[in-house]
Amino acid sequence: MKQIKLIFAGDVMLTRRLPSQYSDELRNVSKLLKQHDYCFGNLETTVHNRSGYPEAFPGGGHAMSAPATLGDLKDFGFNVFNTANNHSMDYSHGGLLETLRNLDTYDLPHSGTGKNLADATAPTYVECRDGIVAMIGVTASYHDSYMAGPQNQDMQGRPGVNPLRYNTIYELKDEEFRNLQNIAYKIGINAYHDQARKEGYMQQSKNFKFGTYNFRIGEQNRCVTSPNKADLERNLAAVRDSKRKADVVIVSIHGHQFKDGDKHNTPDFVSEFAKTAIDNGADIVVCHGPHVMRGIEVHRSGLIFHGLGNFILQHESMEWLPEEQYNKQNLSRADVDGVADFFDRRSQNKTKGLFADEKTWISFVPSITWNGKKLQTEIYPIEISRGKAYGLPKLSRDCGILEEIRDLSGAYNCDFEIDKEQCKGIMKDIKIA
Repeated sequence: MKQIKLIFAGDVMLTRRLPSQYSDELRNVSKLLKQHDYCFGNLETTVHNRSGYPEAFPGGGHAMSAPATLGDLKDFGFNVFNTANNHSMDYSHGGLLETLRNLDTYDLPHSGTGKNLADATAPTYVECRDGIVAMIGVTASYHDSYMAGPQNQDMQGRPGVNPLRYNTIYELKDEEFRNLQNIAYKIGINAYHDQARKEGYMQQSKNFKFGTYNFRIGEQNRCVTSPNKADLERNLAAVRDSKRKADVVIVSIHGHQFKDGDKHNTPDFVSEFAKTAIDNGADIVVCHGPHVMRGIEVHRSGLIFHGLGNFILQHESMEWLPEEQYNKQNLSRADVDGVADFFDRRSQNKTKGLFADEKTWISFVPSITWNGKKLQTEIYPIEISRGKAYGLPKLSRDCGILEEIRDLSGAYNCDFEIDKEQCKGIMKDIKIA
């Protein structure tokens, strides 16, 4: 019987070389990855030697790794990456294009970024022994300047990410809505945009604009999000086309957005996009970005992993940073001993930010076996080290991580068995359409 084994890791921010000799913990993780035909990760860094120019609007920090780290990741077990995320353009177009060149040099398939919009949207295909796997990468977290541009018969396109834009409308009860209109009128917040709409530089809106935000009257005060139609249709076309060419179709979604003030809650536009992707032929949707775990959902004949969490997280181990990073903390490069000193100051000696959040340092990797008719899934808990050699994964024996994933999955009416002896979760017999 034909069989493809796939495994998925979340955010991979490797900013220094992996050890030349693995510890027992690293060796066990690598052994697990190498048992699979298809090993996916979200490459959340640029890969080059100071190529390109530091972006004015980086994705939280200017992430950069040496090209040799790709060889380390490949030796560790990875063979395909999503490259669409908030760090894709940390070094502008030059850094992105050099990253893509280095991925190609190391023969690592990738999707989510490219030299134009069509290239960024294009699926990447991995030929496995018993079938073909397609992957389409998108990101909802980026600055507008990151978006790849389309080309036509007159002009070339623009390098960048495959974007998943979304529409946000804030609903207010009638009295609050009228109060907001009154405030807008008194402070003149809409004056510039109103003039731009009169002159045709901006489109008219059917909703009330408060600055750049959309409001309408609703029965309750709430925020409503939905996928941008053009981005939805472009990526669904890629899903449908890849379904004709591949046995398994994967959609990778990177996004930091959340719902109701809780990072564990998937926003509506991501949930809608994920389900619609499965409706159009995707088998597996993997989400990453909020740096915490989220639940698992079975939708029709597909699986949605709403948040894989981190896998390798070396977000404060960059060797160089541009001056603007120091300036954000009212510092200059001359004011600190080096990059490590800067990050210690920014995190107040690791008492703020990701370091201080316990949920940052636990995650999971799902292992999926496809046999043409069903998906069988095993879920392995991961812990990430926080010492001086911080950021590296190990297989955890803490079944409490699995219980937390199961609790989060309850929001989607999804359950799975926990094998406490092996410390893994088990989901059986998800039928494929």
